[in-house]
Amino acid sequence: MKIYKDKSDEQLISLYVDGKNEAFDELLERHKDRVYMYIYHSVKNAEHADDIFQDTFVKVITTIKQGRYVENGHFSAWITRIAHNLVIDYFRQTKAENLQSTDDEEVNILNRKELSERTTEDNIVVSQIHDDVRRLVKALPDNQREVLVMRYYKNMSFKEIADSTGVSINTALGRMRYAILNMRRMAEEHNIVLTL
Repeated sequence: MKIYKDKSDEQLISLYVDGKNEAFDELLERHKDRVYMYIYHSVKNAEHADDIFQDTFVKVITTIKQGRYVENGHFSAWITRIAHNLVIDYFRQTKAENLQSTDDEEVNILNRKELSERTTEDNIVVSQIHDDVRRLVKALPDNQREVLVMRYYKNMSFKEIADSTGVSINTALGRMRYAILNMRRMAEEHNIVLTL
């Protein structure tokens, strides 16, 4: 309906929550092509892309109806994140389905995925995980980010970190612990999956 065309995504969500289903139709119309193309380019299979696309919007509807959508002006990024996580789930499921039992005598035990190079799909997932980790690290408080970078990226010991930052080893350890806890919390809040 034309009355919904001029509304922002957040206004449409509010209207949908209030029972105006046409508002969601407008959201779907507004975002469907971009979301579908993102999914299709990731999985390169129209049938699987259709399934993931439908699952994406089912999850969007469920989250909004349960009142768990947090209005932040980034609906487009949020829906893309849901689609991305479902694409990762698809690749994980495909990977699990392709595992073979070594109980079968006809199976060549040297023909194993871990002995081969990563697939294109694995590379896409790994690249996205690295991007997600970088974003999470950037979102940490400065003192936590500093310790984490020194430990994991510069391979420094906690003694070296403590000396370099002028704090005790216990403080450095505490900052690292809080950095990891904060990253886990942010990943959960934003449905970010950090494993292959």
